[in-house]
Amino acid sequence: MAMGVSDKGGTEPKASDPRGLSPPRARHSLYDRHVQGIVWQVVVLALVAGAAWWLYANTMHNLSARHIKTGFEFLEREAGFEIGETLIQYSPAATYARALLVGFLNTLQVAVLGVVLATVLGVLVGIGSLSQNWLVARLTAGYIHFLRNVPVLLQIVLWYTILISERFLPGPRQAEAFLGIFATQRGVYFPVPKADVAWLIALVVLALAIAAVSLMARWSAKRREATGTAPSLLLPGGALIMGAPLLAWALAGAPTAIDWPALRGFNIAGGARITPEFAAVLFGLTVYTSAFIGEIVRAGILAVPKGQTEAARALGLRPSVVLRQVILPQAMRVIVPPLTSQYLNLTKNSSLSVAVGYPDLVNVANTTLNQTGQAIEGVTIIMIVYLMTSLLTSAFMNWYNKRIALVER
Repeated sequence: MAMGVSDKGGTEPKASDPRGLSPPRARHSLYDRHVQGIVWQVVVLALVAGAAWWLYANTMHNLSARHIKTGFEFLEREAGFEIGETLIQYSPAATYARALLVGFLNTLQVAVLGVVLATVLGVLVGIGSLSQNWLVARLTAGYIHFLRNVPVLLQIVLWYTILISERFLPGPRQAEAFLGIFATQRGVYFPVPKADVAWLIALVVLALAIAAVSLMARWSAKRREATGTAPSLLLPGGALIMGAPLLAWALAGAPTAIDWPALRGFNIAGGARITPEFAAVLFGLTVYTSAFIGEIVRAGILAVPKGQTEAARALGLRPSVVLRQVILPQAMRVIVPPLTSQYLNLTKNSSLSVAVGYPDLVNVANTTLNQTGQAIEGVTIIMIVYLMTSLLTSAFMNWYNKRIALVER
């Protein structure tokens, strides 16, 4: 009989094994689901590795047969081509690496501005589609359904055609200034302050002031939750945001020189310019994505139980307060996940700007690989940049989604 531990410190028989033998270990076989799972994972991994190795070997063989040199050494060579729009200093004597950096910054500029503008416009459209006003509700609903069903590439080309058409905008020599602004077929020219370190200092102080006001708002919210009352931050916050940069600008010399655009020869020089290519890409991506965001916002608001709205109105809260303080905070938990996908789509759709000649990353990379013949390296750079941008965007939105999620008790 199997022996077990008795109350007196000895052993006693186990009821589970009458022969006193330990149970045999289970033998693994191919019919075991766990074993089958491991086997199939190994087979799939081997197939993927074999396919990757075959693609690599075939690619290297073809490149060698055509005497095409591989590697990224070409990034240190002189680019030798112009780029129409740059956020940093660039000349044809710069390297291909700097040219690709210029293209990436142009892509980032369109993506960031497009995300901000599309979010603001989409939220307004989504709220408007639920308006009690018949005309506003129908106009916003038509806006959503029409723009969602028109390809974004077609919208970009349409905006570009409008901006360079003589029927809508005059040429530089026929343009008339309005408050120092020239709207022409070659872009919109507007006055800007002349470069000075004082403006940079004021911009940095403005960013710090906004961060400080944000921290003050969080402190005020925590105090309201703890005590039920909190001081108003409208006046001190506004004074800090407006006064701190102005004070920094004054202490740095208070420069007032303005660079005004003016007609010189056959074109307008001076000031800053928004090109038709940039405007067409930005407008197209913004209105197209805002239609999807509007539908997401509408669905998020409808997902909030009606009892929340009725309870807020029963307390005597104004409709604007109900929307801002009760409905939208709860709707954001439904809105954020699909909103992340729209941000990623907008960033990736910016590659369509090559159709109107805007020098984004894809456009510059295409010129680079046409000159160098390094097609694989160029495509790899594009894929890595878009992959990293998408991953960073997803990480930020996931962090924000967790922050606004309900905390279970």
